[in-house]
Amino acid sequence: MTAPRTLLEALVRQRQLSWDEAASAVSDAAREHGERSLSLSSRHLARLARRERQGDAQPNPATCRALQYAFGRSIDELLAPYAQGELVVVGSGHIEPAPRTSEVLKVAADRARRFMSNLQTMSDETLALVQEDVRDLVRSYPTRPLTEVLGHMISLQDTLFRLLEQPQRPNHSRQLYFMAAVVGGLLAKASHDLADPHAALAQSRTAWLCAEHADHDGARAWICGLQALVSYWARRPHDSIRYAQRGAVFAERAGNSSTVWLAASEGRAWGLLGHAAQAHAAIARAERAWSTVRQDEMDEMGGVATFSRPRQLYFAADALAWLPDQAAAAQDYSTEAVTAYADPADPDWAFGDAAGSRADLAIARVRQHEVDGAAEILAPVLGLPVEQRINGIVHSVQRVHAALDGTTSAEGVELQERIEEYTRAPLRSLPR
Repeated sequence: MTAPRTLLEALVRQRQLSWDEAASAVSDAAREHGERSLSLSSRHLARLARRERQGDAQPNPATCRALQYAFGRSIDELLAPYAQGELVVVGSGHIEPAPRTSEVLKVAADRARRFMSNLQTMSDETLALVQEDVRDLVRSYPTRPLTEVLGHMISLQDTLFRLLEQPQRPNHSRQLYFMAAVVGGLLAKASHDLADPHAALAQSRTAWLCAEHADHDGARAWICGLQALVSYWARRPHDSIRYAQRGAVFAERAGNSSTVWLAASEGRAWGLLGHAAQAHAAIARAERAWSTVRQDEMDEMGGVATFSRPRQLYFAADALAWLPDQAAAAQDYSTEAVTAYADPADPDWAFGDAAGSRADLAIARVRQHEVDGAAEILAPVLGLPVEQRINGIVHSVQRVHAALDGTTSAEGVELQERIEEYTRAPLRSLPR
């Protein structure tokens, strides 16, 4: 018999389980932890354990969690190459993995959350726990691969909908609808990042309905910003402008940072349409809007729920990068944006916006015949793993490719070839 290829395969062998029995045990573990029904075939599990999947990609988030519940190890450990001595004997001699303390505590915390959310009458403590989960997701979304947070988002939306289906006190109900609007917006962004604008707009409509029930102008404005973003990347600039202008009405009432976001979004759409005067006017309006911004519940969450100055610089660069005669201004804005996103530890840092800023600077350099400089600034983007190749980044990199069309230099041709190779494997190509 060949040696186990992963710790997961070794554990299945040590427990003397068939692949059918192992798949059933993983599904049982998922149900015990309140997960939705998991369909995991024995063949699929065996291929995972033997690392026979194309590209050795990780399984989808639901399967990752189920495997971790069943074997008490992180998914990275389970699918890592097996090394002798990773198993321990306990009690009667039954072979079990030695779970890490952090994994045990995480499972216990998840169980506590489910218990509190299943109570017939929701307490202030339950509400605070759900609010904390939403806030954590909002802050982690811009900095972590979607594959790491998507399962939590889906689970949290399910929890919120379940709570809203139960009788709640009016003040609790409003807060639940507000949080459901935020999580729905995150799922709209996730669908967009996976290059599915139809699903993104469908999620945004559900989020809008929740914002209406919460009667929250800040959430309404933020959702309009998401709809403008989805439409922009779907190359529907007129729709993007319409959503941005619609949201501006709510943003003005709320006074939050969506006021800046919506003006900046309109600027990008005007740039895509080739209207330099309107793009510059919207960019200037976004800058002026900072003087009126006051924090509300959305801005206090931080992360993707608020609009930052580095992001404003990126949006301005993105708007002007569409306009060949604005290369100098685009370079100024994108240089500032790249500098603003230089520190991953900064609370405003977002890997997608950091990559987009670099792509815009690369376009500006190409237009000023600095192909070597474009390749240099784009190198970190082309080094991103598949898990971070979200829709916006892929489109941004493709814009650099388009700017290089007609180039005859060896450097330009090489950069186009690297971009083509990079865009063959976007995030949506990962198995889910």
